[in-house]
Amino acid sequence: MASDKDKDQGKSAANGNSGTSKRGFASMDDEKQREIASKGGKAAHEKGTAHEFTSEEAREAGRAAHEKGNAHEFDSEEAREAGRKGGKAAHERGTAHEFNSAEAREAGRKGGEASRENRSGSSDSQAPSSRGGSSAQHARTNRQSPKNG
Repeated sequence: MASDKDKDQGKSAANGNSGTSKRGFASMDDEKQREIASKGGKAAHEKGTAHEFTSEEAREAGRAAHEKGNAHEFDSEEAREAGRKGGKAAHERGTAHEFNSAEAREAGRKGGEASRENRSGSSDSQAPSSRGGSSAQHARTNRQSPKNG
């Protein structure tokens, strides 16, 4: 006599499902899975049981994603927004880097060089492409500078 499990498997095969189910997380479309996973992640963070990545773990996850070719490629606006959010979160946690005067001076020098190169249309590939600090850090440095007093 066939068990209920055997009967269910026979029904699946007869329906052309070849043993796959129409139920469960794995059978959902990607968007529905993301929605459910997001809710679970938010709940874990609220509860305090979410995994907090170390910088090394995050670096490894990013490297693996890039190797697989499924890492998100940020456009400049998305990168600015991500940096703004990260900086804000770091300041709220008290873990943001506070520039000393030498670091601020160096960031300003790099920003000035990049600005001059952009105005002159220079496409020298050896030139630094980063301003060396966030807009907020530059604004704070400018407010503190005796030249702007």
